[in-house]
Amino acid sequence: MRRSVPALIGFACAVSAWAAPALAYEIDPLTRQPLDNALSVRVRPQAVAVPTANASLNTADPMASAVPQMSAIARETVAYNGPYGAGTIVVSTAERRLYYVMGGGQALRYGVGVGRPGFTWGGVQTITMKKEWPDWRPPSTMLRRRPDLPRFMKGGIENPLGARAMYLGGSIYRIHGSNEPETIGTAVSSGCIRMANEDVIDLYTRAKVGTRVVVQR
Repeated sequence: MRRSVPALIGFACAVSAWAAPALAYEIDPLTRQPLDNALSVRVRPQAVAVPTANASLNTADPMASAVPQMSAIARETVAYNGPYGAGTIVVSTAERRLYYVMGGGQALRYGVGVGRPGFTWGGVQTITMKKEWPDWRPPSTMLRRRPDLPRFMKGGIENPLGARAMYLGGSIYRIHGSNEPETIGTAVSSGCIRMANEDVIDLYTRAKVGTRVVVQR
C-alpha cells in the first residue's frame, strides 16, 4: 500500500554546525528524488558471507507489518576477524554496512544508509537511549534550512525515523529505521545511520543501552 503523505527522507538527522552547505545533495521531500544522482552508487561488501536465515520480526509490535520492511541488502552472518569484541557495533561508512559482532569469528552484517558528503563523521559512541516508534522534532538548524518541515511528527509509519531509534551518546546522531527502505546502501542522510525497519527491529533486540558503537569513515 502506498503512503498518502510524502516521506521526508534525508531530513531525519540533525545537521551539525560544521557541515558543508547541503543544497547540492538535498532530497526533495515532495518528489523523493536526490538532487545528485551520483549519491545512489552502492559499494560492494568486503566480508565473506556465511549463509543464515533472517531472524523473524517482533510479532508483538502491532505496527511492524504495516511499514515497508525489506532492504535490498540482505541481513546475513559473515566471518569477522576484526579487533572489536562481542556486542560491539561497527559501522563502515565506506562499505555502507553495519556489523554487530557476535564473537567466535562471526558478525551480523546489515545494509545501512549513511551521511551524504559534508555530513559524514567517525568516532566512538555508546547507545545512551532506545525508543520504539520515536517521535521526530527537527532541530532549529534544520528548520532554518528547511522552514517547510514540520516542527513535530509523532512516531508511526510515516515518520522518517522508522520503527526504532538508538541514540548515540550526547551527539546529534542515531541509528534508526526508515520509511524508505530503497535508500539503504546510499549516502543521503544528514549523518545518522539509517536501516530498514526489519533490520533495525532485529538490531534493537540485540543492542543494549551502553553498547559501544564504532563508526569508521
